Amino acid sequence: MGRLDGGVAFITGGARGQGRSHALALAREGADIAVVDILGQISTVPFEMAREDDLVETVGLIEEVGRKAVAIQADVRSQEQLDAAVAETLEKLGHIDYLVANAGIWSRAPLHEVTEEMWGDMMDVNAGGVWRTLKAAVPHMMERRDGAIVITSSVNGLEGSLNYVHYVASKHAALGIMRSAALEYAPYGIRVNAVCPGFIDTKMTDWPGAYEMTTGSPEGTREDHLRGGHYWHALAGRGVMPPESVSGTVLYLVSPESKDVTGVAIPVDGGHMILPGVNSEPVFADEIPPSR
Repeated sequence: MGRLDGGVAFITGGARGQGRSHALALAREGADIAVVDILGQISTVPFEMAREDDLVETVGLIEEVGRKAVAIQADVRSQEQLDAAVAETLEKLGHIDYLVANAGIWSRAPLHEVTEEMWGDMMDVNAGGVWRTLKAAVPHMMERRDGAIVITSSVNGLEGSLNYVHYVASKHAALGIMRSAALEYAPYGIRVNAVCPGFIDTKMTDWPGAYEMTTGSPEGTREDHLRGGHYWHALAGRGVMPPESVSGTVLYLVSPESKDVTGVAIPVDGGHMILPGVNSEPVFADEIPPSR
């Protein structure tokens, strides 16, 4: 018997990475899964996004553990597509008990070099996509007066960072949505929480710009990147962590064990948020040009 037997989960960004890992974690506990992904490229995203074969593979993995899976192509920037995805899930799987708003993108640039398009895409996916996903699914949960929602934010929803202000802003926004939704829907028995992952090893962090961030060099390799990830986490042996590191917390937040938990943001970060930090590039007093 699984903790989620008879349940149905709706997961955005589910074709690979954290979304796939969460889908499998919930499926192993008895849930059927609607796997939703864009299956296309956004022009401002510097890494290759999920493709149809990724979605097909995820569905196969879910079916291998004996659960039903519905594959749905939808862009979280479109309310119409998300509404249709929810309708298809209800038609094929009957109901939605668990909602994991996981779809997200990331790119890097100094604040003054972030373009209007970069800012717009980041906010539209990482914040707007969360809002639209809840907007599509929550009415069904309200009718049933039950449901558990998990939003994927980031440790960057809890702190600032260098050279990706648009991402940081979007992940702070995701936590604002979570806290407001938790208040609005508590009277309906719907719980809303968030996970704040640290540095996770997915395609989103597996590209040269991410290597440069973790290694401090534009010549950094993936091997350097994986080693450099250890500097981001306090716990021994934690480099760039696998997506499964987050899935256990997602499972907890939708399971009966967390029935009295709502409105919280849980870091899954290998202790990143307790690090005292260090300024790796200080500007010394004698280097500051005189004011005009």
